[in-house]
Amino acid sequence: MKENGPKREVDGVLVKVLLHRRDERGMSLEPHASRCVRRGEVHELVTTDHRETEAGARIDRVGFLGFAEISCAGVLDRGDEFWLGDTLIGTVLGFDACHFPNHYNILITRADVVTGADLGLTPELPVSFRPA
Repeated sequence: MKENGPKREVDGVLVKVLLHRRDERGMSLEPHASRCVRRGEVHELVTTDHRETEAGARIDRVGFLGFAEISCAGVLDRGDEFWLGDTLIGTVLGFDACHFPNHYNILITRADVVTGADLGLTPELPVSFRPA
């Protein structure tokens, strides 16, 4: 039985750039494969080379990109593409809620761990989550 139909792209803008990385961060993957986000919320963007999707999977190797303000409400799903401007950065692995309800850590999986400094990010750069 098919559960999911089409959905809108979720857009936003980078509001703060982060420059650090960790090899023993100990984030914990939420059991939920999707999360709703509201217009005006701010969430943290984190890269990882981990691929595990089991609930509670430990995520240690991370690079911090920054914080983004959501411009339109929507649903983020595991597997969505994450774009910074015109550049595909990776795909949504899942969510860590260690700082919730302040914000989610949105975990973006890719081949290598990068930070905001590595990518030369600046505030006001457009971000988008696009259906895979």
